[in-house]
Amino acid sequence: MQGGIELLQEKKWHSLEAGQVARDLGSDLEQGLGQEEVKSRLSKYGPNALKEPPPRSLVSMFISQLKEVLVLILIGAAIVSGALGEWEDTVVIMIIVVLNAALGVFQENKAEQALKALKAMTKTFVKVLREGKVTQVEVDSLVPGDVVLLEAGDSVPADARLFEAASLRVNEAALTGESVPVEKELNTIDAEEVPIGDRKNMVFMGTAITGGRGKAIVTETGMNTELGRIAQMLQETPPDPTPLQRQLASLGKTLGIAAGVIVAVVFLTGMFRGENLIEMFMTAIALAVAAIPEGLPSVVTIVLALGVTRMSRRKAIIRKLPAVETLGVATYICSDKTGTLTKNEMTVTQVYVNGDLVQVTGTGYHPQGEFLAQSGEQIEPLKDKNMELMLLGGALCSDARIEKTEKGYQIIGDPTEGALVVAAAKAGLKKEEAEEKYPRLGEIPFDSTRKMMTTFHNMKGTVYSFTKGAPDVLLAHCNELVTPTGIVALTDKIRLQILQVNSTLASQGQRVLALAIRKWADVPANPTSETVEQSLAFVGFFAIQDPPRQEAKEAVAVSRQAGIRTVMITGDHQDTAVAIAKELDIWRSGDGILTGAQLEQMSDEELKKHVNKTTVYARVSPEHKLRIVAALKANNHVVAMTGDGVNDAPALKRADIGAAMGITGTEVAKEASDMVLLDDNFATIVNAVEEGRTIYSNIRKSIQYLLSCNTGEIVAIFSAILFGLGSPLTPIQILWLNLVTDGPPALALGLEPPEKDVMKRPPRSPKEGVFAGGMGIAILIQGTLLGLLSLASYWLALIWGRTLEEAHTMAFLTLALSQLVHSFNARSLDKSLFTLGMGTNRSLVYAFLLSVSLQLAVIFVPFLRKVFETALLRPSDWAVVLSLSIIPLIFVEISKLFKKAQPVVGQFASDYQKKNI
Repeated sequence: MQGGIELLQEKKWHSLEAGQVARDLGSDLEQGLGQEEVKSRLSKYGPNALKEPPPRSLVSMFISQLKEVLVLILIGAAIVSGALGEWEDTVVIMIIVVLNAALGVFQENKAEQALKALKAMTKTFVKVLREGKVTQVEVDSLVPGDVVLLEAGDSVPADARLFEAASLRVNEAALTGESVPVEKELNTIDAEEVPIGDRKNMVFMGTAITGGRGKAIVTETGMNTELGRIAQMLQETPPDPTPLQRQLASLGKTLGIAAGVIVAVVFLTGMFRGENLIEMFMTAIALAVAAIPEGLPSVVTIVLALGVTRMSRRKAIIRKLPAVETLGVATYICSDKTGTLTKNEMTVTQVYVNGDLVQVTGTGYHPQGEFLAQSGEQIEPLKDKNMELMLLGGALCSDARIEKTEKGYQIIGDPTEGALVVAAAKAGLKKEEAEEKYPRLGEIPFDSTRKMMTTFHNMKGTVYSFTKGAPDVLLAHCNELVTPTGIVALTDKIRLQILQVNSTLASQGQRVLALAIRKWADVPANPTSETVEQSLAFVGFFAIQDPPRQEAKEAVAVSRQAGIRTVMITGDHQDTAVAIAKELDIWRSGDGILTGAQLEQMSDEELKKHVNKTTVYARVSPEHKLRIVAALKANNHVVAMTGDGVNDAPALKRADIGAAMGITGTEVAKEASDMVLLDDNFATIVNAVEEGRTIYSNIRKSIQYLLSCNTGEIVAIFSAILFGLGSPLTPIQILWLNLVTDGPPALALGLEPPEKDVMKRPPRSPKEGVFAGGMGIAILIQGTLLGLLSLASYWLALIWGRTLEEAHTMAFLTLALSQLVHSFNARSLDKSLFTLGMGTNRSLVYAFLLSVSLQLAVIFVPFLRKVFETALLRPSDWAVVLSLSIIPLIFVEISKLFKKAQPVVGQFASDYQKKNI
């Protein structure tokens, strides 16, 4: 294998003719490779992917857990205990250290596995020629000798030698740093040592096609590419922490300082009270560990990872973790129309030619249907030369293809172009046969700015160009009209009639594409839009229907309830856009409509004033999206933006959440995005917002629970020592609480299902802290309550004359059980547990039962009872422990009831006051 790779690397592919490259690689430019040959080469050269660092072993994860500062402090405490002869304490502390590290490894490994599974779902595909057929394959499966088809918006999948190029431009900034796209050409370059930027007949992995189309034969894959060589020289850098993780790291530092102060105060207070020096040292160390929720970062990581995995099941792939947090604060969703708000089952329903509308039956991509005159009579489209010209031009001036699969017919390429190919097939004109009969001699690829595409074909010895595009745009470039009697001048009157038909169809929600032709003596040298797409003869147009998605209408309604405004941005005609927007309830009476032409006339300040009331943008180019996003952000909105084209990439990057289309989206758009919609469905964005809000809410619940429990431990120990009662808990008991009552319930709270009203609340403010909404106060109150309950249990045991072991056991059990009961309170800040339902979070029920079982084990299992210095309790003591443990649930339920009653009482008082005045 290695020898074969070295042999390929010796070649200077840019200096060879394309045919010679194919021969050297044992391939065929017309047929590509065979499937068996691909398998053989894949085993020889390996997958076409950059090598990743090997996954971390469980041992290395375990060692990294032991490097944590607090764990090192704990290990130091164990060593001190051993030096003082307290071997039992040393053993127990080390067991707890190992268990805590094992739990951390489990959580870290689970998070990594979830992210690994997620990465496997974000496969990239490329169009390739194999055994003479164009098909889509995963980029990883490319091998040297494969023939790939490239077009605007694609990321180049491997290093390759071009042998066909039509206005092909490539952005190679990733390799060369040159921001201006390179115009590619096919000529050989004689010099052997040529800089990458000057190898104009080559394309390189990781670069982006910004315009045109081409074909190339793969010369190098994986680590043998130019990008692979660079990757080999670079060291892997760890991923940046998310804003939430940075916020929690800051919180951890604050808590660390606070814990240090508290520990010092507790230790000095104990010393002042005459407590045992060694015992107070161990208590202070244990309290330091208990005061800081060291399990929180791993809980957050695993909750984020599992949440992102849940999103993937709902067809939303999160590429960048910060998007999860941002989703929860989105106030605007700017969405494409075609395929996102509509079904993307593009079907030609009518053809306008010879001044008449002809209906086309059949739906979807199945090439079966009839052509009906306005009278309802079936007609034979190929018997009308202009209808044949219309259908033939639509198929030839398209890059899409129909492919039959086991599940039916599918389109490879743009769905709108696919609809034209299907319409031609319904009349008996197969694209492959038409291309063979009338080969493409040249082209000017589609450009979203000019909204047109042109191809040149040899038709019976004469060169014709077909230009397709938006009717209003195309008509502006036409001065002639194709009629049954021949080509005539296009008068203003006829032009107006055509535009009226177009407007009528557009107002019915139809998308309209026009076609024009021009005759040439020969294909122009260096054809441009300015020289070619002028003086055209108008043939007719296609009316294409793409019905709105029912789920999109429901999702728009959910978004409105959630305080998120939906905006439609489309290149379609204004009437088409408004018709669909009305049906989806995006546009309502009083809402604004802006066209691309109007946007061009507006300054940024004027646009800033209009965006708050505009819900439909029609006839806009991707460049306008950038201005719309900027204007919304200038009004302090958090914007999610969808896009699919290469020109959408800047807007996707500029938006707070860039959502690329998974089906129709270009690789460049996907690379620029934070999220990929696998089904190109608007409802998926709204589902992702719900998941994003739920994930953030659940992380806050875990934080609330952990910090209130830690506060309880501090309050119990500090208060007891302050009042001269000694410590109510032994150091080992404190560490055990930190392990058993913190980890499992906190993780289970992170898996809490969405609350029913999560999409009925307004978006939270991006500036809102983790403790907003009264959570900080709740943590202090609830933590103080937990601590005082444990202290009460300890005090009662002492005044009842119980032994110190029994008193410690009562305080230990009360604090543990009250914390576990409190985990059910943390499920919501304001909703009653009985409203949420006990069994709606089964993970928490299981975590509760597990933690209770472990807690009871240290009381009832004899050897554990000795280790943890606990004692068997009397029935009356158990009654106290259980009674006190249930108090947090009762207290919080009553406080929630009062909180809920406040607005009602306030309204009643207000109404009463008005009535009596």
